[in-house]
Amino acid sequence: MASLSYIVYVLVSLLNPISYLLYGHDQFNYKPAHDNEVQKKALFVFGDSLFDPGNDQYLPNVTVEDYPATTWPYGETFFHHPNGRLSDGRIVPDFIANFANLRMLPPYLQPDPKDFTDGASFASAGAGVLVETDPGTINLPLQLSYFKNVTELLQEQLGDEEAKKLLGSAVYLISMGGNDYFTFYAKYQENATESVQQEYIEIVIGNLTTALQGIYDLGGRKIAFQNAGPLGCLPHAKQSYDSHLVRGCVEGLQSLARQHNKALASVLKELESQLPGFKYSIFEYYDALGDRVLNPAKYGRFAKHYVK
Repeated sequence: MASLSYIVYVLVSLLNPISYLLYGHDQFNYKPAHDNEVQKKALFVFGDSLFDPGNDQYLPNVTVEDYPATTWPYGETFFHHPNGRLSDGRIVPDFIANFANLRMLPPYLQPDPKDFTDGASFASAGAGVLVETDPGTINLPLQLSYFKNVTELLQEQLGDEEAKKLLGSAVYLISMGGNDYFTFYAKYQENATESVQQEYIEIVIGNLTTALQGIYDLGGRKIAFQNAGPLGCLPHAKQSYDSHLVRGCVEGLQSLARQHNKALASVLKELESQLPGFKYSIFEYYDALGDRVLNPAKYGRFAKHYVK
């Protein structure tokens, strides 16, 4: 989970790459256009708790105890009531949608009438790239199957040609992988050999690659990735594996995240060279968040109160 300050930072850092992908402008000289200057684009979101707008509250057999984000104080800012987001207010895709002049994307599983012309969010708290990561959540293969359903509905609603245009100009925002490594580390901790770690990372990246190919085959061309954050710096990780840490982080989890991010960057570069029209942007979440955890005083007066 990310605090509001982290979410705000991710928003600011993502706007430039997203604006480039959404509008095709130089990301450093981008100025928001009026509605009559730029056609609106769609935003499709795949991810975990960082991007979940509340899908998990609609999963079978979910109770309040299972999903506390439907209770106070979640949602206390902006919405002024809990709505399933694991945040006190909006999450990154909400800000991105607003920036792109799109409506705030509701949970895909929300049982309201469906309109996917602005996109859809399939993100699910606890979800992993792998099916076996946190069973009962909406894993990445299942999210991809939901996206396939959406493409078929868009074809029925808009016709094949218009649906193809919408899907091709849309941005596909993805944040996933952290839960897979939490699951792996909970099983092995520091006991996994280097080869076992590498094999697992290759499995995660291989499944991510398959999903990206699936998005491409369904018409997606513009990918925006938030890579794995500094997993070992999260409070629950430090408490679980090294409760004596004050300013440091759990290195085993940190190493997995770094290796994953390196492999992810390589795969995206390779796909760009292989798939016509495929474009991508990566937000270095690991670096941005990690520096704020380890050096909070660099980021303003408020943060200094938390430095011992």
